[in-house]
Amino acid sequence: MLTHFDSGALDPVRASFPGIEIVPVPASGALPDDVRGEILVTQAWGSPNLAEIIERGVRWVHTVGTGVDRFPFDALGNVPLTCARGASAVPIAEWTLAVMLAFEKRLPEAWIHEPPERWNMAEFGGLHGKTLGLVGLGGIGLAIAERALPFRMRVLAHRRTGRPSPVPGVEVVDDLDTLMASSDHIVVAAAATPASRHLIGSASLARIRPGAHLVNIARGSLVDQEALREALDDGRVALASLDVCEPEPLPAGHWLYTHPKVRLSPHTSWSMPGAIPRLVETFIDNLQRYVKGEPLDRVVDVGEGY
Repeated sequence: MLTHFDSGALDPVRASFPGIEIVPVPASGALPDDVRGEILVTQAWGSPNLAEIIERGVRWVHTVGTGVDRFPFDALGNVPLTCARGASAVPIAEWTLAVMLAFEKRLPEAWIHEPPERWNMAEFGGLHGKTLGLVGLGGIGLAIAERALPFRMRVLAHRRTGRPSPVPGVEVVDDLDTLMASSDHIVVAAAATPASRHLIGSASLARIRPGAHLVNIARGSLVDQEALREALDDGRVALASLDVCEPEPLPAGHWLYTHPKVRLSPHTSWSMPGAIPRLVETFIDNLQRYVKGEPLDRVVDVGEGY
């Protein structure tokens, strides 16, 4: 097995497969002449020498990440690509519920540091009875829905395929405009592909329920940030909680850092204790399938881009 990772991060693989040989390879430049392997474990954006590595006998590529929008698919040839799809669903879903609650309960603005004018008086909202609109219903979207339903939220979802939701209580809507016009909280959880670029743009934001809360935990490319700024400034969007943006890292001085209606975090919603081992577990699960000759799980559809 060849890898671009520090081999220490793959110790769980050695523990599960004691006979495996894990060979670190450089992410750029020439490879040693004697390097060969059946499997490559790499980053979600691949590497400059990916095509050369694949020519060294690689029959399967796995990326320890969920989003593959930056992966150089052309270098794969006919080699299958799998990813860690769904591995970070729990922490991302928790982060999403946290920012939704913070919006409704006006946190951190509600904290006090001196005696207020009036005690025991506040006008907070709540999730109970509100409508959540999920743009995308993959592993992360489903995990969010499962946590929102116990708050007695109405949960709508728009997905590319239109398939029914596997989670009871989630209503799949046919068009994005309906979801935008009906939702108090809109969570972008779709895959980033050329077709989904700026999916949330001027047209969709023109349909948004006034005063809605927009959350993006997918990729920055799904939201047209200039259209979002207009919607924030004119009050259509009350708040945007963004864990992703475009580009990343965001350059100093960008308006997203200072806009009063933006809550920006540096792509950290996936973080929780054990997050990295869980990503590696998805590879171990597939390695067991590979050894047994079974079909791989979490295979990327290169044509669709996710």
